[in-house]
Amino acid sequence: MAGTTGLEPATSDVTGRRSNQLNYVPALPDRRSQNSTRLRAGASFEAYCAQFSAMLETDVVPASAPADVRFRAKLPHSPRMKASVQISRGIESLFGTRDENIRLIESGLNVRTRLLNDAIEIEGEDTNVARAVGILDDYVALMRDGHVFNNGDLNSFLRVVTADPDASLRRLVDSGKQRSFGKKIITPKTMNQRRYFDAIEHHDLVFGIGPAGTGKTYLAVAMAVSALLSKRVNRIILTRPAVEAGERLGFLPGTLQEKVDPYLRPLYDALYDMIEAEKVEKLLERNTIEIAPLAFMRGRTLSDSFIIMDEAQNTSPEQMKMILTRQGFNSKMVVTGDVTQIDLPQGTRSGLVEVVDVLRNVEGISFVQFDDRDVVRHNLVQKIVKAYERYNEIIGANRQLSLKLADTAPAEVAAEPIPVPETAA
Repeated sequence: MAGTTGLEPATSDVTGRRSNQLNYVPALPDRRSQNSTRLRAGASFEAYCAQFSAMLETDVVPASAPADVRFRAKLPHSPRMKASVQISRGIESLFGTRDENIRLIESGLNVRTRLLNDAIEIEGEDTNVARAVGILDDYVALMRDGHVFNNGDLNSFLRVVTADPDASLRRLVDSGKQRSFGKKIITPKTMNQRRYFDAIEHHDLVFGIGPAGTGKTYLAVAMAVSALLSKRVNRIILTRPAVEAGERLGFLPGTLQEKVDPYLRPLYDALYDMIEAEKVEKLLERNTIEIAPLAFMRGRTLSDSFIIMDEAQNTSPEQMKMILTRQGFNSKMVVTGDVTQIDLPQGTRSGLVEVVDVLRNVEGISFVQFDDRDVVRHNLVQKIVKAYERYNEIIGANRQLSLKLADTAPAEVAAEPIPVPETAA
């Protein structure tokens, strides 16, 4: 051990692998070692050993820390505690499929749980344990009041309360009461979905921007159906640009409406999910519900209408300005899109990207930004969205670095002109 001045990593009891961060065992100095700066400075061997004794009180010291920092480090022990919450019913719903809900609590709050006969024991740092106990207490109270969590609802709520210390499960459930939209009963599952609902209720123009699976279009259609059934508007206008997602479908047979219907199918799906099929057909025949491509909107004034502009990231700035100026009296408009899925030709600026800069500070307009925490599809969709975000950040950083290196590179020395021999007169 002679010549060692740092901390040697110990082998993990669980994995058998050597750790670079945990389970450090201080390496005692050798009296003969001359590698230590402090020994060369004349410090006594007893004082040097005293510093190592102080190191025994630390739990984790990074190996990358400078030697003098490692010697001075004396990290306080994080207070740990155990607590238990009595749960008499609803254990299956609390744990979720393959224990996904309880694992979310453990990973989000950095605690460990253990199921006892009629309780759940929680262990971890006192603040985290207190938060976990609060979540479970709210869950027990909600179950006692007869609340039923539908498929995936509890997991969505837990994502919010584990990420936001100020949020509570009880308040989330109470503020997100179920609403009836035709034949569908919908409960906002995340804080941003609740803000989205509130923004549509209180603003005449709302932009919902975020990744796939966050409910931007579906919730907008639900609000439109609710407004139509309550007679606050006379019709629903659903539109989106007819832009192919990286493919060329070529010639499509049928009438003009049949040609554009494939691009509008997601809007049809949301409608049929909320209204009976026969009623949807009648509303479509009477043009009470109109589904049309963006090109059909030019020159119109849409009054007493609920207008939804979907896939707005695939509009040009001119198209975006055109659709926004179609709004008439007593009308609401919701514009949705995902700026990470632009299918426009290379070099064409998205109208959705531009409109955020243009209208950000205009009074009466609301912007709601969704993120990966709002994804309510399969759990893998959330992971895919996060993976692409990390990838794009890395690519963007590398591109900026390349541009900086190119700007600072020395200019190439211009080639000397080749002398032209003189011709004899």
